Amino acid sequence: MTTAPYTALDQWVADHLDEEVAFLQQLVRVPTDTPPGNNAPHAERTAELLRGWGWAVEAHPVPAGMVYAAGLQSITNLIVRRRYGDGGPTIALNAHGDVVPPGEGWTHDPYGGEVVDGKMYGRATAVSKSDFASYTHAVRALEAVARPTRGAIELHFTYDEEFGGELGPGWLLAQGLTRPDLLIAAGFSHQVVTAHNGCLQLEVTVQGDMAHAAIPDTGTDALQGAVHILNVLYRLNRDYLATTSSVEGITHPYLNIGRIEGGTHTNVVPGQVVFKLDRRMIPEEDAAQVEADLRATIAQAAATFAPPRGGRALQVDVRRLLLAQAMKPLPGNRPLVAAIQKHGAAVFGEAIPAVGTPLYTDVRLYAERGIPGVIYGAGPRTVRESNAKRADEHVALSDLLGATQVLARTLHDLLA
Repeated sequence: MTTAPYTALDQWVADHLDEEVAFLQQLVRVPTDTPPGNNAPHAERTAELLRGWGWAVEAHPVPAGMVYAAGLQSITNLIVRRRYGDGGPTIALNAHGDVVPPGEGWTHDPYGGEVVDGKMYGRATAVSKSDFASYTHAVRALEAVARPTRGAIELHFTYDEEFGGELGPGWLLAQGLTRPDLLIAAGFSHQVVTAHNGCLQLEVTVQGDMAHAAIPDTGTDALQGAVHILNVLYRLNRDYLATTSSVEGITHPYLNIGRIEGGTHTNVVPGQVVFKLDRRMIPEEDAAQVEADLRATIAQAAATFAPPRGGRALQVDVRRLLLAQAMKPLPGNRPLVAAIQKHGAAVFGEAIPAVGTPLYTDVRLYAERGIPGVIYGAGPRTVRESNAKRADEHVALSDLLGATQVLARTLHDLLA
């Protein structure tokens, strides 16, 4: 195949970069902080912009009861279907609009989309509103230059990645609204991700017996009990070092305690403490066994905590908050990997490795249904470089440009 189609695709993307940047800025300026998770307004703005190009956009609101039960306020997922002709695959491109709140320490407006020294700053500029831009503009380039005559592309813009994805891609798939043959999901420009960790999140409620701080022995200190359990859990990280993954980019399991709350007042022995833990699972692990082992460890630790003489024994309740299965590579992803590696090397002038990532993503929800997928999009070599989920998150415009060119070339190959 000659390089002429690729050259023309690259040029179209470069000529329309200012439009792509302006499109991304408009999306960054509509907050999607999750929590609280009022994300329908962003979907409405996205749909408005896409319809301005003459594209048909399907808006799929998730029932309010399901959204509230998940601790969110509103979700409207979007599907854009671009059909070119009979035969050929249906390729889905999925990016999520929901994102964690900005937090402290910003030197740029987190909702400004400010461009400084070739970088755009703002929450979700890197993860993953940038791929709303890269995916749409790759499709625009493809249709303007290559004019495919077979297959189809679907854009899935969803709003539940931060809370697990079940009301985002999971809901679209469960409702039978989509069944693509291949998937590309939001990622970074210098690697193609073919596997990722799983994640188990548990909420642990430690119940003691509240008492006056002047006579603490008349109660059972739930905080001391929780500390005892936490020390046992943290020691597991030492053991996890011996359980390693064969997937490049993924090391070993690990556990983190992300939130602790409890007690009623400074002069009261705490009667209840609640903590939330996050256990990352490598692809080789069995999620059900991991959960069973953690529950057993917590129960045993609680049983070995000694309350004051005559005091009430600790009571512990464990509730699952999230179970995200690890993503394992499906054999059918080879055309995606090969095309992205080939065109990534040509555009960026460097090898594009196929690796795993310790993150967990919505891609697993497609993989669980047998849909081969990879993670690729606009961004740097690592999450840390982009400041994703940190102050001053940003995306380099050179990565936005390059990733859009790689995606346009890849879609051309897959539909040719």
